[in-house]
Amino acid sequence: LVPMLNEEENDLLARIGPGTPAGQLLRRYWHVVAAALELSDEKPKKRVRMLGEDLVLFRNPSGAYGLVGEHCSHRGASLYYGFVEADGIRCAYHGWKYGPCGKCIEQPFENPEAGFKDKIQHPAYPVAKLGGLLFAYMGPPEKKPSLPQWDILVRHDGMKKIDVCEVLRCNWLQAMENSVDPTHTYYLHSHNLKLKGAKDYVPFHYQPLSKIEFDLVIQPNWAGIQKQRVFAGEDTPVEAPHPLIFPNILFVPVRSGYALHFRTPIDDFNTQVYQFRFNPSKDGKVAEQPEDPPIEYVGTKNADGEFHLDNFTSQDHMAWETQGPISDRAKEHLGESDRGIIMFRKLLREQIQAVQSGGDPIGVNMDPNKDEIIHLIHEGYSAFSFAAQ
Repeated sequence: LVPMLNEEENDLLARIGPGTPAGQLLRRYWHVVAAALELSDEKPKKRVRMLGEDLVLFRNPSGAYGLVGEHCSHRGASLYYGFVEADGIRCAYHGWKYGPCGKCIEQPFENPEAGFKDKIQHPAYPVAKLGGLLFAYMGPPEKKPSLPQWDILVRHDGMKKIDVCEVLRCNWLQAMENSVDPTHTYYLHSHNLKLKGAKDYVPFHYQPLSKIEFDLVIQPNWAGIQKQRVFAGEDTPVEAPHPLIFPNILFVPVRSGYALHFRTPIDDFNTQVYQFRFNPSKDGKVAEQPEDPPIEYVGTKNADGEFHLDNFTSQDHMAWETQGPISDRAKEHLGESDRGIIMFRKLLREQIQAVQSGGDPIGVNMDPNKDEIIHLIHEGYSAFSFAAQ
């Protein structure tokens, strides 16, 4: 048995609000804040909450994005009800206007000679679009890394789709620990689907494991824990390794393609999951598709508010959410099969300490001259051996 985490240790790893150790760490990475198609000319604003902060995401008429604190620095009214203009967003209460960088650029009823607006710096964070997803960086400006160029986001030889999942009503860490828990697929997914009569119940995963391997990977522009299951049986396909990308992404092969799961912490008790899916063209030709991939909203519960368990997403969300808003890890009993979870917690603790000591966490590219495509799919990495998710 492995010693459990006490309440203080649990809070250190799980809580991500402003000023918390884990929150300071996560703010050193880019996070998905929305899918591009969630904003339109008709509705150019979206109220969002990320890393414990209430924000407003907006798109101006020229297509540029901004992300600012929701509450106006004047009297606190919501900028969500403001007016999006060419150079920023204007509060509907008294007309104060802010640029995308948070600079106050107009105060209609103040003496312009007083220079009052120049003293106002409204909370604002940079936004970048990649693959139809909008990413935000909420850390120190001088520590902003390059936005990782994940291969399936930038490739054009295939079809792309974005799943926006129903809000996960629990802490982000519960979802990420699942990414280094390879044994859960037997009962949570395959057994569940078989009992429901699903023809494709992932029989590949419905058999014993002979070995589980975990490897720490540290590259200049990404880092994480690579896992591989070795299934028992002579006719079992070999599973290629696939990583948990630190701190909050999972790369996973799915039927006929690949997916990146982005788990964006909303606050300590809620998480927004985005699943970016890429299905390569069989002939390697460029696929005709709009710049911004279509989005689909994925529900995990039925009309009674219970998890329907009809697919992997609902099954996973059930397992994570029913652990509680923040899992009480002091009551766990971890065994040998949980060593990936132990490994991830150790890595997370080490990176929190690195940031607290003034260093850079792993997997951030601080050199813009080395902004390269990150190849998660390698030659011979076939999705053929994997069943659907």
